[in-house]
Amino acid sequence: MTVSLLLLVAAAFALAGFAKGVVGFGLPTISIGLLAMVMPPTQAAAIMLLPSFVTNIWQMLQGGALRELAKKLWPMLIGLCIGTWSGMGWMEGAAGRYGTSVLGVVVCLYALVTLASVKLTVPRRHERVTSLVVGILTGLLNATTGVFVIPAVPYMQALGLEKTRLVQALGLFFVVSTAALAVNIAASGVVSSAMMPLAPLALVAACTGMYLGQAARRRMPVATFRRAFLGGLFVLGVWLTFQPLLV
Repeated sequence: MTVSLLLLVAAAFALAGFAKGVVGFGLPTISIGLLAMVMPPTQAAAIMLLPSFVTNIWQMLQGGALRELAKKLWPMLIGLCIGTWSGMGWMEGAAGRYGTSVLGVVVCLYALVTLASVKLTVPRRHERVTSLVVGILTGLLNATTGVFVIPAVPYMQALGLEKTRLVQALGLFFVVSTAALAVNIAASGVVSSAMMPLAPLALVAACTGMYLGQAARRRMPVATFRRAFLGGLFVLGVWLTFQPLLV
């Protein structure tokens, strides 16, 4: 284990944690995207599990609306588990490589359309069925890429959640996403135990970055938060699109 690898892990998770603190997401996308340049995606995802789980519990418990959000989002959480476990083993195959680029294009398109003020809404009468479908689709992408952003994040934004509740809802969803992904990674049997000591370093770096990001978010007006949220999605989409070409 080299010093350069330790520095890369610390920098990747500090940056990912800061992004998560500001906009409520981005930790898996940034950390796996950067680490995949020097290790297999499954190894990168395994290192990501501990910081993702801890930071998302932290995010989930802030806001005071956890019970209400769980009641609202339970169909999506069930769909997420179904989708993730249905795609078990996909991350190690070709689907994992090319699925990342497809995901990136979708993320970019969504961010651009929303920045252009095209407002998406979800009719209340269709919310449960739509939530289940969105959960399954996000789960399949989670199993393929280790990233659980699309279509869940834009869907939750379309539900019209206020800023604090949106961030808390993302935390809840990501806790379940991380747990479901952990089952897939454990079942894959390809994770090197030599890499696992990097997880505590990743956790410290991610928590430090997230703390600083949250401090920045608390000083943001709602309009600024919205632009940062969507701008963050676009940047993540660009990275996802081209990241497989850099490996």
